[in-house]
Amino acid sequence: MSRPSSDVRAVDSHAPEADLVDLRARLAAARLPEAETVHRASPDPRRWEQGVPLADLVDLVDYWRTDYDWRAFEARLDEIGQFRTTIDGVGIHFLHRRSSRADATPLIVTHGWPGSIAEFIDVVDELADPTDADAPAFDVVVPSLPGFGYSDRPATTGWGIEKIAAAWVDLMGRLGYRRFLAHGGDWGGSITTVLGGRFPEHVLGIHTTFAEAPPGMTTDGLTAVERKRTEETRDFWRHHRAYATQQATRPQTIGYSLVDSPVGLLAWLLDKFAEWSDTEDSPFETISRDRILDDVTLYWLTRTGASSARIYYETPNSLHPDLRVDVPSAITMYPGDIESRVPRAWAQERYRQIVRWNVPDAGGHFPSLEVPEYFVKDLQEGVAAVLATGR
Repeated sequence: MSRPSSDVRAVDSHAPEADLVDLRARLAAARLPEAETVHRASPDPRRWEQGVPLADLVDLVDYWRTDYDWRAFEARLDEIGQFRTTIDGVGIHFLHRRSSRADATPLIVTHGWPGSIAEFIDVVDELADPTDADAPAFDVVVPSLPGFGYSDRPATTGWGIEKIAAAWVDLMGRLGYRRFLAHGGDWGGSITTVLGGRFPEHVLGIHTTFAEAPPGMTTDGLTAVERKRTEETRDFWRHHRAYATQQATRPQTIGYSLVDSPVGLLAWLLDKFAEWSDTEDSPFETISRDRILDDVTLYWLTRTGASSARIYYETPNSLHPDLRVDVPSAITMYPGDIESRVPRAWAQERYRQIVRWNVPDAGGHFPSLEVPEYFVKDLQEGVAAVLATGR
């Protein structure tokens, strides 16, 4: 392992009290629309057909204004360890939790949208110092994507997934990690795939919950279950992607609402936590209100509603169609993740060395929040299979 770079500096978090006072005042003065015209008793997923139900939003806004504790989240980030460095003129913020074990392997964990580093604050300790002595241990690095959280908001175009992946190689090198493992979901999954495909000399292997097949795949030869899942995913891409089209084509326009209105921001993000979680009705069946509000408040205080949306503008078509990943890959397809249900036969056309393929019984788009204990175990087992190749 090479020596860490002096370009990395430790930072801490402490929002001005005036910003929190302003947030509570805006929440108290919020103007809300009338209730949705889809009237159904809870629990029923159809309550969300027109978006976030008014009653659910009112309850969460009240909790956000009166009981939610942002300072506890800040303290947790400081406890894990926060750092910044500048890459290609953009300040990159990241968490860095070193393991106490000498055999730990460097692991970079990348979030997506509408997520953030808040997705991983409850799992980094177990990943770094697992209670099971036989489980692999990691030096965990969790960066905030450019335009997200405490990372800088890019002032120019160009920060798509390919550039971010290259920046992550630079970041890990500055920490002294010439070779490392990578995990990600959502945009983080795309970036992880690029890392494995473009930088095999640095990446030992990858674990992802967001595998993407090359274009042009057919359902010939798929099982009935696989075919059903691909049809559901195609239905999602055809009929539930208005948010992505908006952010890919007019991120600045939606950004005004997301940066000016905390209730508008909350509804925009909560809608996806609800639709993409493996639940019967509400995301709070599996994810705590505090964790979702940690995420939303981070977006609010850093004013990143517009800048985070621009990742869709920068990478409208996601992965390059010819990108192939030859490093060992462990892939987990959570059943409640409507956005990513790729059959193994399709995935193998891009990921050429799948060493572990797992389809759990439960979990959705945010497994580190929905099923954190299982998420950790699955990541450990997937990475163990990658490391067993001896690459």
